[in-house]
Amino acid sequence: MYYINYFFVYSILGHFIESFFYTNGESGILFGYWTPVYGIGVIIMLLIYNFMKKFKLNNVIKIFLIFLMCSIILSLTEILGGYLIKWIFHKIMWDYSNHKYNIGIYTSLEMSLIWGISSIIFIYFIKPISDKIISKIPKYLTYILIILFIIDNFFTIIIKA
Repeated sequence: MYYINYFFVYSILGHFIESFFYTNGESGILFGYWTPVYGIGVIIMLLIYNFMKKFKLNNVIKIFLIFLMCSIILSLTEILGGYLIKWIFHKIMWDYSNHKYNIGIYTSLEMSLIWGISSIIFIYFIKPISDKIISKIPKYLTYILIILFIIDNFFTIIIKA
């Protein structure tokens, strides 16, 4: 439930933050108030952090490796997500081709650095607070969110694809 709850909390937070900062008001392809790429991103950060905890490394080296791994893997996730949405729904949800150091249309060096910095901020400053909130989410609410998410994906594919 830990990872599932993190997925939903940050998919929903990501949706609202993105909707607030971007004037077109569209965050993600789904009908519901969640943008899964953010939830997936947080789960990737958590998995990388938990993987790195297994090694006895200097903290500076550990932070650098987490930064590097998150930058690369989250950028690849963004690329994959962009291509999947384009392939399934024939829609481009984000475009970084105007960035100076773009890596195709779906990511850029600037975004990779933002993902890396965000990962460090999340893991070392936000996660300790989030863990307290995540642990208090009742299981029945998680099950309801799972059912709603599945229904949303089903109708999104049927209607928009």
